[in-house]
Formats: sequence, structure tokens, C-alpha cells
Amino acid sequence: MRQKAKVENNDAPAGGWGSLKAVASILTQEEVAILGSEILLKQNKPDGFMCVSCSWAKPAKPRPFEFCENGAKATAWEITSKTATPEFFAQHTLTELRTWSDHQLEEQGRLTTPMRYDLASDKYLAVDWDEAFADIGAELNRLDPRSVVMYTSGRASLETSYMYQLFGRMYGTNNFPDSSNMCHETTSVALPEVIGVPVGTVLLEDFEITDCIFFFGHNTTTNAPRMLHPLQEAAQRGVPIITFNPLRERGLERFVNPQNPVQMVAGGTRISSQYYQVRVGGDAAAIVGICKWVIEADDLARENETARVVDVEFIRQHTAGFEEFAEFCRAQDWEEIERASGLSRGALREAANTYMEAKAVIANYGMGITQHKHGVETNKMIVNLLLLRGNIGKPGAGISPIRGHSNVQGQRTVGISEKTKLVPLDKLAELYGFEPPRWEGLSTVDACEGILKGDVRGFVSLGGNFLRAVPERSLMEPAWSGLRLSVQIATKLNRTHLVPGEVTYLLPCLGRIEIDRQASGAQSVSMEDSTTCIHGSRGQRKPVADHLLSEPAIVAALAKATLKPNPKIDWDAWVADYSRVRDAIERTYPDQFKDFNARMFEPGGFARPLAARERKWKTPNGKANFTVPKSAFAPPRETDGVYELMTLRADGQFNTTIYAEGDRFRGIEGGRYVVFMNPADMEEDGVKAGDTVTLVTEAGDGVTRSLSELQIVPYGIPRRSIAAYYPECNVLIPLWHQAEGSKVPAAKSIPVRLFKDVLPEIVEGGEAPISAS
Repeated sequence: MRQKAKVENNDAPAGGWGSLKAVASILTQEEVAILGSEILLKQNKPDGFMCVSCSWAKPAKPRPFEFCENGAKATAWEITSKTATPEFFAQHTLTELRTWSDHQLEEQGRLTTPMRYDLASDKYLAVDWDEAFADIGAELNRLDPRSVVMYTSGRASLETSYMYQLFGRMYGTNNFPDSSNMCHETTSVALPEVIGVPVGTVLLEDFEITDCIFFFGHNTTTNAPRMLHPLQEAAQRGVPIITFNPLRERGLERFVNPQNPVQMVAGGTRISSQYYQVRVGGDAAAIVGICKWVIEADDLARENETARVVDVEFIRQHTAGFEEFAEFCRAQDWEEIERASGLSRGALREAANTYMEAKAVIANYGMGITQHKHGVETNKMIVNLLLLRGNIGKPGAGISPIRGHSNVQGQRTVGISEKTKLVPLDKLAELYGFEPPRWEGLSTVDACEGILKGDVRGFVSLGGNFLRAVPERSLMEPAWSGLRLSVQIATKLNRTHLVPGEVTYLLPCLGRIEIDRQASGAQSVSMEDSTTCIHGSRGQRKPVADHLLSEPAIVAALAKATLKPNPKIDWDAWVADYSRVRDAIERTYPDQFKDFNARMFEPGGFARPLAARERKWKTPNGKANFTVPKSAFAPPRETDGVYELMTLRADGQFNTTIYAEGDRFRGIEGGRYVVFMNPADMEEDGVKAGDTVTLVTEAGDGVTRSLSELQIVPYGIPRRSIAAYYPECNVLIPLWHQAEGSKVPAAKSIPVRLFKDVLPEIVEGGEAPISAS
């Protein structure tokens, strides 16, 4: 039996005393109180290191403390003095460790020594670096490169990512899924079709001059807390902030800046001026309603020969498809819009009126948009809304996807992609004298399917916790054992490391915050934030162990052990001086990385050129395109007893990393196996607060997916919608339940049934309770 979580009401705003207490607690927990306090002063500074957590933009003029609560947790987690040494692994079998929680595993500390799994003892045993590289290279050369997946976590730098994809393509594979396949691949599919770029168009300075901000499906409090600073400044200027989200999230309601003594006493700033709890999956319908009000207001203005509401000149000169989209909106029925969105026409009119009064509007969105079956179409609907009044390609306006991990966007920029059309293969062939493979590689979902079928035989992971992050875990973990080769490059122990293949290596690497000293001296690395700005980063602390290798050094060693010598590339020279890697990146992408080495420490970073910011549309028709949604507007099915489950993250985590077993803002302490439920639904289904239930996916494909012993917590969430934590609930997601067009797992709308009793025949196919160590 799982220990029940303690549930308390917490009305405190984001930031404030709670944030200061949480930072002090994590520094103490990781035994780095003094060292951590010093290093935090260098976080997100031009002469310091870039946060290993979120990818939110870094200001040119940083605050004295340019870090947030989650960023401080990520820093403390990496620079911890705790270590998982060979002695630790000698004491524990993998069978035992699989009973530990995610938090307990990573809390053991930093990995210090390369390890190889030994089947006879069911333990990891220490191995020499050279022996490990030689064996891995030999194994890779026995495998068909098409059967090998080279996965990348969002943590890896631009330098490492470039080297990694080059090594892989020289080896002969295009299988480069990365963590963006599970979050913002929807963005990368939708935006090129409608505005010609795969990323957002907003810079940090646009928040200083905007006069209206929209939010769709994003919890800034836990996923990008430093964004609360520009939002607070905008709110204090009177800028309306309009939020659409199924749950009321604390950071989008009220924020107290812990760096401001006056606010710490006075209580902070209200952030959202309008907050709408949209039905799970109802964002597209809400946007249709807003657009309908705008177009009808414009129709009336045209009839009365008054000033037009839409930006007629922008639409005429820069867009295509306006009339078709306008006709679609006019034809929609308000009752259907209200049913699909869960919002009244009056609420949508209020949002539309605010939008029509603004001259420059920013639209932000997160995985509450991208992780839906109709995420691509909903993403395009946000663009439709912005195009109506010319809110792309002008100061203070634009579309702003809020990316997750710190360099997940930048990895795509330098070639980590399974889609060959996005990689300059001809340029790589010219520079390095080899013929890159031209076939389309595997995305994350494709890789999972390949593992289940037995087609994928080798998996090399540059960071990440793949098995914990992907759907279909009850099938994926047993299938993983069928891999011939599993190589995990990591800083800490996680769940994926405990499921071995036939040949399994665990290779510990330096963290970004550690000093990376090579032949030419201490090295720096770079990354791209979610506004396409490039930042340099310098390590600050002595490495936690003497024999750790950097990620570039590990990639180079694997390349040398696997590939035949190539006179056009000197891996050792690249490792000796990372500036040579940046020179290579500039030669490959001359327009994007002009004067890379000279500019990488510019305050605020240097922005990559982006055509859509200049109203140049690199689409097939050379226009920004309005699109008519085919199915995103349809309301979710209403089947008796079926709920729409959305997964979410807690205050005490970042992605699959669990810093603490609780969620301060939602009042949860000491546990994560809870399900948030509308009190009216609880009464209707006969369950009470504290009851434990089992969730079973409504799939109809013959596979039982279930999660048991979830504790009911009453919460303000729309009817027939429930919420529970990621990654625990990934076991409920079918691999085929994904965003159409992008293959992003649809983790924000999983159809499930709720059972009050734990039935053995139901639980058999799901995840057993995790016991404490």
C-alpha cells in the first residue's frame, strides 16, 4: 500500500516566503548550502552558467538573483555532494532498485564511475572508460545502423548535440528522436505550415512593450517561473493578461517577487486580469469563439462604414485564406462553441473585446495545447487569432511557444532531428567527405514501436529518462530487455538505467555547472532559449568526481571507437577546444551562427535570424496562412463514466526529475499518487476525499492500462475532467494516442474510467504500487 499524501489548503501566491523556504530546503537537502548560495549568484548571468532547468529567456540586464525556485532546485540537484559510487551499486541489485521511487533513485547523488550491467549478479559493476568505449564501438559495428536509436535529452549543449548528430550520421543512422518529440513537436509541425518558421517569433523585449498577453495551456509556476518577472512587470503597467487553462494555477493568479521587500510584506501582484477555466481540450473552440466575435464586429464595422476591426492591409499583403476562415467562424453555432469550450459566449466576448482593443498582442502556450490529439490544429488556431489583427512580425506582438528543457529547441537547430529535410545533409557531406543517409529516421513514438516489434536493437541515450517519459510503459519496460545494446550517458541514476538490455552501460558525465577543463583550458558551452537567443555558459564548481568525462569527450570517444578515421575531422582537437566545434557549427549554418564564438557571451544572448519576425513567410505560397480547422473544434465525446485525464507536473519536479514528494501550490505533501477531481463529479460517482481509486484507460484495443491506489483530492477542475501527475500516469497512455501530424503523446486528454475497488484482473496489466526502500 502506498502512503497517503497529506492534503492541505494553500492559498499562498507564487514566489514569496514559500519560494525562499523551498530554495533553502533543497540546498540543505543536497548538502550544498554555502556552495549553492555562491553558485546561484552566477546563474543565468553573462559571466556565469545557464540554468539546467527551463529554457525561458535570459535578460541582458539580469537581476541580482536571476534564478527561480525551480532553477535553484535544479542547480542544487546537480551540484549535490552526494554520490552514487561503485560501492552503492555493489550493495543493491537492479531488482531491488526498481522498487524505489523516482525521487529516491536520483537522491542517491551523482554517478562517478562508468558501469556495465552484470546479469549474473543483477548489479552494475565498475568498468574502465577505454574498455567501455571499445566494447560499445564493437557492438555498434555489429548492428545495422537503421536498428540503432540515438536519443537526446534537452540538457545537452549545442556543441555536444552537433557532435552527436554528426557521429550518428557518419555511423549511418538518422534515428535522432529527442525530448521535443514528446512536447513541442506539435509546434515544429504547425508553425512552418502557417508562418514558415518552426519556433516562436517573440523576443524578451517584446514583453516590455506589449499591451495584451494571452496564455493557453501553460503552468508558468512550475514550468518557467522566471517568466513571472516580465508578466508581473506587464501587469503592473496595466497590461491585460488573459489566461485559458483547465486549472487555476497559482503563478498565473498572483506572484510575490522574493527579491522585493515591499512585495514580501504587501502581498505581490495579481497576474491574470481574466482567467477562464476552459474544458480539457476545449482551447480550439474557445479561440473559434473569440475569432467569431472579432469577425462579426468587423462585419458590423464594414456595414456601418466605420474603422475596420481586422488589420485589412496586413491581411491583404501578407496572408492567404482569410475569407475561408472568416466564413467558417460566421457559420459556427454558439451552443456548440459553449459545449466544446466549457465557456459562455459572454466570457468569450469579454476576451474578444480585450483583444480588439489591443494594438500589440503576445500569445503564449504550452503543452496544454501541444499534447492533445488535435494539438496541431489548435496551434494553428492561435496563429489565426494573431493574424486577424496583424499580431505577428511587429514590436510587442507574436506567438510564443514556451519550450521546456534548457536547450531542447537548440538541439533541433544544430541537426538533432529524425526529419532529413531539416538537416543540411549536403553541407555535412561537403564539409566532412562522407555520404549521409537520406532515409527518414524514427521519432520517439516510432522508436517505441520499433522496440516493441524488436526492430530497434541498439539505443544510445544522451541524457534523459526515456522509459519514464514515454507512453505505454507497461509494454515498453519488458520490451526494453530485448535490446542488444543500451548505453545511458547521465549525471544521476534514474528508472531507465534499471531496465537493462543484453549489453548495458551507464556512462557518467560532467554537469553543465561543473568546470570542464580540457587541453586548452576551461571550456564553455552554449544553448538556445525559447526565444531563439544563443547564450554561453561557463562551469562554476569543481567536478564531483575525479574521473568524470564531459559530454563532448564521451561523444568523441564513442565516435573514435566506432568509425573509421576521417581526415576531415579531428575529434581530439574538438574535445581539446570547444571553440573549434562552434566554428564547425558556423560553417554548417553560416546564416544562423555568424561570428558564433565572438558573440556567444553577449548579454541577453544573440538572436538567430527569423524570417517571420520581419514578415517574410517561408511557406510554399510565400504568405502567412489562415487555416480552417477540420476536427479540433469538435467537442470531446460524452460517454457515460469516461473522464478526460490530463497529466501535470508538481511544484517539486522538473520533467521526470522529482525533487520532493509533494506539490506546495496544490496543497499536496508526502505523495504523488493523487487524482484531482471536481466535487460535483465526486458526489455523482459516490467517492469522497481520501478514497483510493484505480484508473483504467478506455482504449478498446485489448491492452489493459491501469494505475491503482490513486488518492482522490477535491479540486477546482471542469466537470468530467480529472488531473494526475506525470510521469506516473504515462502507463495509461496508449502509444497510438497522439497528436495528429506530430506524434506527440496526447497526455493532456486521456479517456479513462474510474473504479473504486482495485480488481486483480484490472491491475494485472498496469503499474504495481512503488514501495519505499
